[in-house]
Amino acid sequence: MLGTGMPVPDANAWGPATAIAMGDRLFLIDAGAGVTRRFAAAGYPRISKIDATFITHLHSDHTLGYPDLIFTTWIMGRRDPLMVFGPPGLRRMTDRILDAWREDVEVRVHGLEHETRASLAVNAREVRPGVVYSRDGVRVTAFKVRHTAWKNAFGYRFDLPDRSITISGDTAPPSDDLIAAAKGTDVLIHGVYIESRLTPEKRPGGEDWPAYMHAAHTSNVELGRLAARVQPKLLILNHVIRMGGTDDELIEGIRAGGYTGRVVIARDLDVF
Repeated sequence: MLGTGMPVPDANAWGPATAIAMGDRLFLIDAGAGVTRRFAAAGYPRISKIDATFITHLHSDHTLGYPDLIFTTWIMGRRDPLMVFGPPGLRRMTDRILDAWREDVEVRVHGLEHETRASLAVNAREVRPGVVYSRDGVRVTAFKVRHTAWKNAFGYRFDLPDRSITISGDTAPPSDDLIAAAKGTDVLIHGVYIESRLTPEKRPGGEDWPAYMHAAHTSNVELGRLAARVQPKLLILNHVIRMGGTDDELIEGIRAGGYTGRVVIARDLDVF
């Protein structure tokens, strides 16, 4: 778990980013703020060798590290195109990022650093529901999730030789597509907020906070119901919105929803 944090900066919880390592193969899901530094902190300094990156949706907190990923892997010696999968709009975002750093590219290519344009290439692939990646024993399936007004938000299921891992992305009920995709998964990584702590906020527009949360995220009680249907061997709570709540409150809601299996609360740099 490279980063488990929220949009508000937290020194102990960086932007959303999850790595799946399988031998010398490496996959990344989401690229929140500080993603390359979290790779280094986790002991993966050779990030120029990432096999593929999967973006769940284009919310800023899930993509602020995307420019970092593109350019840092480039100057660290990446020679193959960076392979990135994500929702419609990903190609446009990628093109705009490359254009925004155009002067930096010119200096690095034509100056004494001797970088090459070819090695900067990004292969941005916009996904639809279904299998989006299948190579050498790894199959990745995308499925749509509901997340406020986003027309295209996705979760991903990774089927590896020795286990299956499903990552929800940001999602709110109803979660029928997620439940169908995650059935039989070994590990379910899912975002969550504490239902009992949800109240209007004292700020302009704060009266709509509960409505936003119901449309954007999954409460601990709702997640307990979902997990009871999916029955993962391990439920990992990620991207947790606490609103002043405690770990005990978080888990109590999961149990109240009916899930009795193993559950853990993810923190940055946890390894499972």
